[in-house]
Amino acid sequence: MMKRQGDLLIVKVEKIPDGTIKQRNRILAEGEATGHMHELDKGEVYEKGGVLYFKVTEGGISILNHPEHKAVTFEPGEYKVIKQREYEPRGWRYVRD
Repeated sequence: MMKRQGDLLIVKVEKIPDGTIKQRNRILAEGEATGHMHELDKGEVYEKGGVLYFKVTEGGISILNHPEHKAVTFEPGEYKVIKQREYEPRGWRYVRD
């Protein structure tokens, strides 16, 4: 299962890796161009090696919000957040939202 919102691609994983650190907020990305954030309304966000993961608990649904994109919903499970990149003549760069 994959879902996308702006420059984020989110894939369902069987398990969040061991050794992640629980984050104090539910922000998955901050917009470089506008300052708007991709933020979950519920769930727990974890980080390991610069990669974010999140968990939606059983019996709940989480909504990923961003003012410039359609809201995306997530069923219970564990997910990995991939910040998409694009190629330009000087090399690869992260997509700016």
